[in-house]
Amino acid sequence: MTTLSIVIPAKNEAENIIALVEAIDRALQVHAPIEIIVVDDGSTDNSVAVLSARRETMPHLRIVRHNRSGGQSAAVHSGVLAATAPIILTLDGDGQNPPEELPKLAAPLLADPTGRIGLVAGQRIGRQDTWSKKLASRFANRLRGWILQDGTRDTGCGLKGFRRDAFLALPFFNHMHRYLPALFKRDGWEVAHVDVTHRPRGAGRSNYSNLQRALVGIVDLAGVAWLLRRRKTARPLPQDL
Repeated sequence: MTTLSIVIPAKNEAENIIALVEAIDRALQVHAPIEIIVVDDGSTDNSVAVLSARRETMPHLRIVRHNRSGGQSAAVHSGVLAATAPIILTLDGDGQNPPEELPKLAAPLLADPTGRIGLVAGQRIGRQDTWSKKLASRFANRLRGWILQDGTRDTGCGLKGFRRDAFLALPFFNHMHRYLPALFKRDGWEVAHVDVTHRPRGAGRSNYSNLQRALVGIVDLAGVAWLLRRRKTARPLPQDL
């Protein structure tokens, strides 16, 4: 049985993706058997070709392809649907999330004696981004934390671990990946946090701008706040008569 499924949302990351999947393989050897699922979100470069060539000698590498770009949340959702392991680990496809941090995410879930930890969220330290991106992220995280009270300082970090069944029970919407701590708490799950390191982007460029994030973030934040207020505090248990 597959122990862990690693889901990587990626778009136009042909220059980064092979080194990334090979580093993931090395970092998680102790947890084998694993599967690595790269979700190609409508790339226009040769990402699929280089992944297909690598899969010939890495049978646990799987490729899921979107026929057009659906965004990061859609890519993560597709990868989780395709996964066969009960525990999912995610990281971004640009190589800025070090694969060596993945065991930190898996450990609390695999060792949880209560079965109540639903999500382990990575929080970046020493972030290797432009000052404008770091400033925008800091403002967004403080605003989100104040409104949602999710207890997380960095929800934009791609390094996360969670239970597959719990994730699939969450309401699905665009950009939901940025609100996982609040959504898991909404469903009664415990959320653990681990500090993780961060790297500069090796090649290519980001698919998002600060302006894009800000515009969609306002609407998303209002929607998630509404979802939290509308949650049920108790669920009836059906009984056959």
